[in-house]
Amino acid sequence: MSYPQLRSPEERFADAKKLLSLPRIVVICGSTRSMAAMNEADLRETKAGRIVVKPGCDMKSPHELWSDPVEAEALKARLDDLHRAKIRLADEVLVVGDYIGDSTRAEIAYARSLGKPVRFTHPEVDPDD
Repeated sequence: MSYPQLRSPEERFADAKKLLSLPRIVVICGSTRSMAAMNEADLRETKAGRIVVKPGCDMKSPHELWSDPVEAEALKARLDDLHRAKIRLADEVLVVGDYIGDSTRAEIAYARSLGKPVRFTHPEVDPDD
């Protein structure tokens, strides 16, 4: 007896995006030191017809939502999980800025482990080059 080949959730999701005729989805990664550059990249990627997702919080800037250090640490963990979900959602990753910190390095490694193409606004900072 032959069994139908099981398709992974990723394969089924890719098929669904094709059926919906969605444009490519790009996730922006990088240090929040580069939020202005991320906003500029968002503008350019959107103009090119791509759906853009990026970090929604800059925890380096003061805000009441992360003023308590204990709550800030828990929020950072949730935001890291959320950003990994954005990477899974995306078709490709765009790393913005000329600085790669530990978090961004981990995001690049995660994206590459999933087979996602990774582009850089500053290719010289690619940790794998």
